[in-house]
Amino acid sequence: MITPFTHRFEPASDPAAPVLLVLHGTGGDENDLLPIARMLHPGAAILSPRGRVLERGMPRFFRRLAEGVFDQEDLRIRTIELAAFVTDATAHYGLDASRVVAVGYSNGANIAASVFLAHPTVLAGAVLLRAMVPFEPARLPDLAGKPILIAAGRRDPLIPQALTQRLAAILEQAGADLTVRWYDVGHELSPREIYEAAAWIAEHPFGVG
Repeated sequence: MITPFTHRFEPASDPAAPVLLVLHGTGGDENDLLPIARMLHPGAAILSPRGRVLERGMPRFFRRLAEGVFDQEDLRIRTIELAAFVTDATAHYGLDASRVVAVGYSNGANIAASVFLAHPTVLAGAVLLRAMVPFEPARLPDLAGKPILIAAGRRDPLIPQALTQRLAAILEQAGADLTVRWYDVGHELSPREIYEAAAWIAEHPFGVG
């Protein structure tokens, strides 16, 4: 039985491709980032859940108290739920759990970061688009060698650069193989960063080999 998330699943056409766990931003759903996921790796399996929290009718993956202020207890619970979903869904669909790569945007990137910090064995790597530190871990997780790409906007009005830099520092201290790229954009995504993220994914085997 899969932990109850409304979700989309697309099987892989390339058996050597990673499994992309696609996590939308506030107000999105399980369909929003599918075109981007297909651009990032056309042959990959795609697992795309919808956030289970509603904020003024808009789906999110966890509650917040204000812009940039997260409900830490809800974040903890929702992170456990998402980690369980990944475990259940990979088993249900016959996927290789060691090759799951999160592709998260904004709220989706933040909960992906939370999964790394709280449940470090669940994800093999990530593309974090517009992410900030979700919480300060009491103890660093072991992320030794895990490839993580952070793509941030220098003119992002929603995410302070310092909070992206703090996330990067934590992931690096935890041993992640971290790449941070800054783009001269706001909170929106640019074609250049999607192209460069696709090239970054292609450079990493994510459990294959």
